[in-house]
Amino acid sequence: MLVVDDSEVIRQLIAVNLELEGFEVHLAEDGLDCLERLEAVRPDAVTLDVVMPRLDGFATLARLRGSAATRNLPVVMVTACAQESDLARGRELGVEAYLTKPFDPAELVRTVRSAVLSGASAFSALASSPDGSYK
Repeated sequence: MLVVDDSEVIRQLIAVNLELEGFEVHLAEDGLDCLERLEAVRPDAVTLDVVMPRLDGFATLARLRGSAATRNLPVVMVTACAQESDLARGRELGVEAYLTKPFDPAELVRTVRSAVLSGASAFSALASSPDGSYK
């Protein structure tokens, strides 16, 4: 599991709730950090904030969907961006679920577990480019 959020407090909150349910959790501070860590972490799913520095959640999701290695990787957006246009953009880019902050920890765990089960090790051994990057 890779938790991506620019807020350390939110990253830790998500991580603790998932770890208590048996998930192995890795952390990333923003979209670029997420993309850089993918090959080493090889997550079963990603939780992704929208508003982050360097590379926002929607741009990160677009890159994940554009790569053969991560095209089917389950992504759960966990964000305060809850306008209909945000939800529509997430659906358009292929997000599995969309949770708004503040979130219920039990709902977070249920949603992530469901996404992981639906993806069943969707991380592919294929890289999107010869150097193994996801750019």
